[in-house]
Amino acid sequence: MVETRGGGQPSPKKLKFHEKLVGKGLSTDALLKKLKALHKELADMDQEVVDTQSLSGVRKELVNKSILLHKDRGVKAYAACCLSDLLRLYAPDAPYTQDELGDIFAFFFRQLQAGLKGAESPYYNEYFHLLESLSTVKSVVLVCDLPKTEELMETAFKTFFALMKHDLAKKVELFMADILIALIDECGNLPSDVLQVILEQFTERPGRTEHPAYRLATTVCNATADKLQQHVCQYLSNEITSNAKGEDYEKVEELHELIKELSRSCPSLLANVIPQLEAELGTEKQTIRLLATQVMGEIFADKNGAEFAKKHRSTWATWLQRKQDKAQPVRIAFIEGCKGVLTNLPELRDQVEDALETKILDPDEKVRGAVCKLLSQLDYETALHHVSPKLLRLVAGRGLDKKRSVRLEATNAVAKLYSIAYSEIESNDPAAYDQFHWIPQALLHNMSAATDTKAITEQAIAEYILPLPSLSSKPADIDEVAWTDRLLFTTSLLDDQAKNSLLSLSGIKSPHPTVFERYIDCCVQNNGGVIDENEEQVVRQLNDSVKRLAASFIDPVKAAEDLHSFANLNESRLYKLMKTCMDPQTDLKTLVKSSSEFIKRVEQSSSTIVPTMTSFLRRASLRTVNQSSIPTLIRRIQKASDGSFDIVARNAEVWLAYISKHLPALYKSHVGELTKAIADERNVKLVEVSLQALAATAQWDPKLTPIDKRTQERLVRYVMESNHRRAKFAARLLTLLKDSDRLCSDVVETIADSLSTDDEDLLAARTAVLAQIALRAPDAFELKSDVVTAFLLKKVIMSGNEASPDDMDTEVEWIETADLPPMLRAKILALKVCRNRCLAHSKDKEVLEIARPVLKMFATILEYSGSFNGEANDETVIKTRLRLQAAVSMLRMASVEGLANEIQNHFVQLALTIQDPCYQVRGAFLDKVISQCSSSRLHPKFNIVPFLTVHDPDSEIISKAKAYVVYAARTMPKPERLARFEMIFFRLLHFLAHHPDFGTTEEAAYDIGRYIEFYLDLIASPDNIPLLFHLAMKAKTVRDAYSHLYSENLYAVSEMAQHLIKLFAAKHSWSVESYPGKVRLPGDIVRPLPSPDAANEILRGSYVPLSVLATLDGKPKPKVEPKPPSKRKAAAPKTNGNSKRARTKGKSRKRDESDEEQESSIDEDEDDDDDGGPVASEEEQNAIEEDEEPAKEERLSRGARTRAKARIKQQSKKSTRSKPKSASSED
Repeated sequence: MVETRGGGQPSPKKLKFHEKLVGKGLSTDALLKKLKALHKELADMDQEVVDTQSLSGVRKELVNKSILLHKDRGVKAYAACCLSDLLRLYAPDAPYTQDELGDIFAFFFRQLQAGLKGAESPYYNEYFHLLESLSTVKSVVLVCDLPKTEELMETAFKTFFALMKHDLAKKVELFMADILIALIDECGNLPSDVLQVILEQFTERPGRTEHPAYRLATTVCNATADKLQQHVCQYLSNEITSNAKGEDYEKVEELHELIKELSRSCPSLLANVIPQLEAELGTEKQTIRLLATQVMGEIFADKNGAEFAKKHRSTWATWLQRKQDKAQPVRIAFIEGCKGVLTNLPELRDQVEDALETKILDPDEKVRGAVCKLLSQLDYETALHHVSPKLLRLVAGRGLDKKRSVRLEATNAVAKLYSIAYSEIESNDPAAYDQFHWIPQALLHNMSAATDTKAITEQAIAEYILPLPSLSSKPADIDEVAWTDRLLFTTSLLDDQAKNSLLSLSGIKSPHPTVFERYIDCCVQNNGGVIDENEEQVVRQLNDSVKRLAASFIDPVKAAEDLHSFANLNESRLYKLMKTCMDPQTDLKTLVKSSSEFIKRVEQSSSTIVPTMTSFLRRASLRTVNQSSIPTLIRRIQKASDGSFDIVARNAEVWLAYISKHLPALYKSHVGELTKAIADERNVKLVEVSLQALAATAQWDPKLTPIDKRTQERLVRYVMESNHRRAKFAARLLTLLKDSDRLCSDVVETIADSLSTDDEDLLAARTAVLAQIALRAPDAFELKSDVVTAFLLKKVIMSGNEASPDDMDTEVEWIETADLPPMLRAKILALKVCRNRCLAHSKDKEVLEIARPVLKMFATILEYSGSFNGEANDETVIKTRLRLQAAVSMLRMASVEGLANEIQNHFVQLALTIQDPCYQVRGAFLDKVISQCSSSRLHPKFNIVPFLTVHDPDSEIISKAKAYVVYAARTMPKPERLARFEMIFFRLLHFLAHHPDFGTTEEAAYDIGRYIEFYLDLIASPDNIPLLFHLAMKAKTVRDAYSHLYSENLYAVSEMAQHLIKLFAAKHSWSVESYPGKVRLPGDIVRPLPSPDAANEILRGSYVPLSVLATLDGKPKPKVEPKPPSKRKAAAPKTNGNSKRARTKGKSRKRDESDEEQESSIDEDEDDDDDGGPVASEEEQNAIEEDEEPAKEERLSRGARTRAKARIKQQSKKSTRSKPKSASSED
């Protein structure tokens, strides 16, 4: 055919296929063959040149039910292809009725569902052709004009999404998307069931963006967003509203989860939903607000969130206001949403940070904790670049929060950030250093606030700041040098207070055997409860050990249960591993390996006790510094010369000095290296530290004392040098050598002969040597003791103290030990010489002949505030340092049994040092008292000293005293607590009667009452309140042992105490019952009354006016003027240019439940000779057996009290009992 249509177009092409597709006797194979031929011809025909009239025959036959419902899959597959071809060729007009088209498209979808499951499926090519035809020709849009539109569309969507679970080709997914998009675009009104099918793809596979069905739904929604927006909005609005009314909040939550998914995958779909969410943010229903807040947080956190916030400014502002929502869960949801904004949208950071800064101080603990937790989840880059230092420091400040959960989150959050930033900080990256370097110091400052704060900080330090190396497959991979260098670097970031805290955490100072070692020993003796002998004693010791340990854990009750459970396990392997970890000789690699095995075995035996035993292991072992650290510490000092002694070397010196003082056992494997180090005379610091270490090691184990002649000669040379510290440690080591008597005798003679001609530097060094020899080689010292002590007293201690006219204007009160001028250093050391001589002879019969003049000198110094008489015009700084040294020397002497009783005559004077005008004196004295009371070296009466700090102008002094009392009283066994903290209440009352500020005016009584209230706050309990009241009453049944002048004061204090105890008990709803037992009052400070008549008259008397007692009620309190500056002052700026950190009322730290306090260890400790063992607690001697319950009190007038006093005075003259020498009123 060559005819053409008008316009030059080719003539229509007719279908050549004329065979019948329907008829009787037609086999399946024959039909299939015909359909293949027909499909091939139709597929090749062009729509533009087809003669549609020639298609009418096959058009009718193909929709015959015998074909559409044929059993053979091939027949139906080819029939579907042929039908799709016909629709293509007839387009845009369909050659079928609406009913026929409905059947055809239903037939199409059935065929695709049955056969399009993978390339390996039969007739896959035919099904692919069908899908491609529907996609490209868009004949599927005919569905939108059919009566069964909704049903067919739902079938199409369900079919396609169901097929997506198979691994189909990418083209198949694209064809399906095109078909579904076309259906949505062409339908007049989207059926709700279709929308439901689409949205189900997001709810059934939340977050699974890689799933084909999820991906297909995302493609379709993004392509038809304009059409779907309204439908989605209406659907969500109706569903949320109806379910909210029915209080089906589970369904409401599912709908909001759907919105989250849509915001991540199809944000444009939510254009009309945002106003609805904004309205939800302000609804009264908390659950709806919560869900809306969560959804909007995720929407704003999206990569397009900044643009979204600009477009919907009111919604952004409304979401930000959720920070002030009245419901706590909503505020938390807001905070959780801020994380994504900080991470992904730095341009919105400022507004979010402002909100977080307010929420870190939210009244609700969970909200504050959520802010802290948010920071712990940030990555390094976000924390570095998108979080302000102010917010980080605010979070760190929550380490002092009143709630433990917040303290835990805050501490861990900033500690984690330091851990992930450590490598950059160490590399001195400026941004990282500025942002994070302060974290260890902040945590350590927080540490002493409370018991669980210390436990939390300790855990954070161990896990993030100074972690133990992890156990790798090869223990050889553990880098001991890097581990030690991290310690030194972190220490370099700390101030002195933080360094002291870190030193205390190291476990170096723990007395051996430690509480942990004693616990393990108790476990071994307990033997899992199978005890052969002394069962009651073994069980009691285990219980006491558990109680003492558990008190320092975050949850004492749980810790006690776990410690008992561990004891019941009774596994010898666990005991052995723990002892290995606790052994000071264990190196780092062994510690890591043993720790790992211990935790694994505990987890296998009893997983519930793992947290407690992990904490126990951490505290019991040396995980901050141990014997593996020593070589690196020494090398860091070796690398520094005197001219460039850098901060790392200085910190290495600090750690070595601390080890020398408290745990020289760590040096056992390194004596040779230390001996070699003292030969490096050019490195002054290295020699000094090594001498101190060798001396401490030799004192710990004499077998480790260096014995070679060259070392001996070198020591003698160092002893005679002018470097006072090197001379001091060399002398200490010299006293431990085998030939020490001869060597020390020679040294003493040489020094004695040259004292008068030595310059000041050399004099200070020589005095330091004499102090060591007087203590450790007393026989050698006594050869020249008369000459030496006379010279030191006249020419050093009492000479050159006068203040010059030029110094009168400056009035320097304190100089740090390292900055002392040589002559003042010599004075302090001279006092030590006198003290050490007494200590060395403490067991000799003539000790009191030696000690009494010394004690009298010390008492004189205290009496005259650092001078030797009241008229002296001595330099202030000299007086300050002398009275501190006199006080701590008397404390040291009080710890020795032969001298303790002699100190009692000066006890009031000594204890009043805690109220010295100088902050440094008060602080150092309190540290010494706490240190020696903690180790039971001092008589229990010294435990009244911490209670005398209540009026201190510096809150840190009060906090430290409070922390010691609370921790010690809580962890002590009951009998020890009774002796050391409850029975001393009587001694406290007696002391207050002798206090120079005592009086019965309203103001004076209020001050005295504060001491009693402070004691009650820390010690009183429902169990001991009857005893305390009984002791207060008993004060009116005796008289003062020193002078009758103080007896009346004691009776007044007794009345105040009784009154305050009643008030305290009433405040706590406690009953003050009669004490059933008997008590023995201390016979060294009180005596019995001379007669029963005198006792009855005193008991009936009234020694405090009623108006004054009313003042103690607190209604009203007198206006107490501040103590004059001349009495006591808070810390003043240090003279070396370093000021003590300023404190504000809001920032004062409350350390009411801290573990035992740390004695300062950073500054040079010249008083480090206190190496005597603990002195056992003394029973109160010469006590008075109580007689009978006191008679009911009756108040007497002042005149009656005066007559009673006169009667007592007359009867006391007749008493044959001896009294101690009367002390002055200052005593």
